[in-house]
Amino acid sequence: MSTPDCLFCKIVAGDVPADVVATTDRAVAFRDVAPKAPVHVLVVPREHHRDVAALAAADPALLAEVVALAQQVATDLDEGEFRLVFNTGESAGQSVFHVHGHVLAGARLGWSPA
Repeated sequence: MSTPDCLFCKIVAGDVPADVVATTDRAVAFRDVAPKAPVHVLVVPREHHRDVAALAAADPALLAEVVALAQQVATDLDEGEFRLVFNTGESAGQSVFHVHGHVLAGARLGWSPA
């Protein structure tokens, strides 16, 4: 299931180039074009779902696969510790309405554990 005018559906289909760092049968991870951390990768399901709440309701197992791919990316590209951020809705900062988790990792995240 994809949406023809969705940027991330086009990336998943290979119609728009992206710096893909990992894939599974049901998800794709690619570098953010405007990174906010040393490691800033977006993880998206291949199926189109508007946001994380819609994905959780429709296919909780796919959401778990997205999270597992985020963990793999953080381990492959950094030390395995990361933030995983899902913006849900325009007022929360979501600008592409295809669910995507932001994997943020690296030394310059601006915080340190207590």
